[in-house]
Amino acid sequence: MDEERYLPIGEHGLIGNLRTVALVGTDGTIDWCCVPRFDSPSIFASILDRDKGGFFQLRADIPATTRQFYFPDTNVLITRFLSDDGIAEIQDFMPVPADKMESHGFRVIRRVNCVRGELPFRAHVAPRFDYGLQPHTVRMDEGRAVFESASMSLALNSTAPFELVDGDVVSSFRLKQGESVVFCLDRADDGKPAYGTAEEAEEAFTETVAYWRRWLSASRYRGRWREAVHRSALTLKLMTYAPTGAIVAAPTTSLPERLGGERNWDYRYVWVRDAAFCVYALLRLGFTEEADSFMSFLAARVRASGPDPEGPLQIMYRVDGSESLSERRLDHLEGYEGSAPVRVGNDAVNQLQLDIYGALIDSIYLYNKWGQPISSGVWDGVTTFVEWVCQNWDQPDEGVWEIRGGRRNFLYSRLMCWVALERAIRVAHQRGLPADLVRWGKARDAIYYQIMDRFWDPELKAFVQHRDGHVLDASVLMMPLSKFIAPSDPRWLSTLDLLGDTLVSDSLVYRYDPHLAPDGLEGEEGTMSICTFWYVEALSRAGRVDEARLAFEKMITYANHVGLYAEQLGPTGEHLGNFPQAFTHLALISAAFNVDRALG
Repeated sequence: MDEERYLPIGEHGLIGNLRTVALVGTDGTIDWCCVPRFDSPSIFASILDRDKGGFFQLRADIPATTRQFYFPDTNVLITRFLSDDGIAEIQDFMPVPADKMESHGFRVIRRVNCVRGELPFRAHVAPRFDYGLQPHTVRMDEGRAVFESASMSLALNSTAPFELVDGDVVSSFRLKQGESVVFCLDRADDGKPAYGTAEEAEEAFTETVAYWRRWLSASRYRGRWREAVHRSALTLKLMTYAPTGAIVAAPTTSLPERLGGERNWDYRYVWVRDAAFCVYALLRLGFTEEADSFMSFLAARVRASGPDPEGPLQIMYRVDGSESLSERRLDHLEGYEGSAPVRVGNDAVNQLQLDIYGALIDSIYLYNKWGQPISSGVWDGVTTFVEWVCQNWDQPDEGVWEIRGGRRNFLYSRLMCWVALERAIRVAHQRGLPADLVRWGKARDAIYYQIMDRFWDPELKAFVQHRDGHVLDASVLMMPLSKFIAPSDPRWLSTLDLLGDTLVSDSLVYRYDPHLAPDGLEGEEGTMSICTFWYVEALSRAGRVDEARLAFEKMITYANHVGLYAEQLGPTGEHLGNFPQAFTHLALISAAFNVDRALG
């Protein structure tokens, strides 16, 4: 690549086809894409190593400023190049396969249009298969370039002339006003015909725009922050794997939570917690199909799992539902801005995280309320989860933040076990479904009394991170959000005030202080964006509506140029961690709903 630096994480837009995604930088470079699935090996990974990762560069060949935005109400991305000689734009998109069950389809279309004057352009297509570990060859075949590796073949069609150079494809061309060029990269080993003419690109563009607008038209949100909420919804949809209904936590791996540090993780999998919260957010907006699909995904996981002392569910799965996620390091990649290690897989799969059952059963409760009545099979799964929670809630675990410093008795884990029991009891009452309500009620009440007694610090006058501890944690913000405690309860208001004084920095919220609560890792981290939106919602529910609105408006300004958020924000507002993150976008949707309602 010609660039001698990494683009900031936030300087990217996202396109996808409900199987995988591509990150497109504001410089016109695709520098992250895995094929054919989110959790497949990468073909472009220059965001993790600009020399060895692979990329698809497309840019003006003269100095130009750039602007990037989404075609309205879609996931079609436009990158504009503005120079003294003219203006041109790249339209980037991935057509969505008509067959929902198609799992191997992959196609990226990049159309360059000159809209004013005249501009020279340069393209450089340099795939690096299997995270850059697998060599490849390139050859010409009926006018297209075919990249071949041991595991996969890709074909590049273009209406511009190109040449093969050292295993890559390069092209230089000049466009005048009204002229366009199309590049199409797709699978060469799927038996489908070659693709990439200007007419086919126009047809695919029209169909893709229509798909996203048709999907978004089902939204019921009519509040004050419609643009931010709908962009979040479109982003969550992009992180859905259509063939199974799985929803990934983020589409990237190893983007650092701290530059130069070791807090680099692979989030390209289905966290039960994150996906369940996504279902909640999409249900709030009126999208029930996604909830249907995820319920089917979960039902299959329960059937596939047998008795296990660690619980009837893993905390995460691959997008096809398989369970193998063993973690390994890719030491040949330097990592974003030198932030090693680069990891694929995630050993947190072996952790115990009790909270997942609360998030899951809460989403099932809401699906039963807002979607459609749950089936007998889903209820069988709920009873399996609840019986296990009754037996196992009072034990230490790794918690919602997946600490790697040993298990503790976390408040958040207890809280969400309470949610699991309370919501299951509600559904049983509402539907008259079979349940051991006496047993479930006793366990629910025991959790409540333990939290109120053992997780309250009378000196701090606040609820704390772990039992009999003295450390604050932003996850306690879920206490009023989950309806465990009244948002006006004096104990809660005291906790909220102390959180505001110690973990909040100009409305941005740290999840905890790693010096006071060691998590087994070195270094600091940024503010946690989901916690900021939890804080907004907690302020709103506590009646501090003006503060909530201001904090929300501030947080909206931290979105990147196309409305996306990474996991965390750094000291100067830079995006840190995997990008974009589902957790953040679903929390934005919930906060917007609640502040809207409070403002009337």
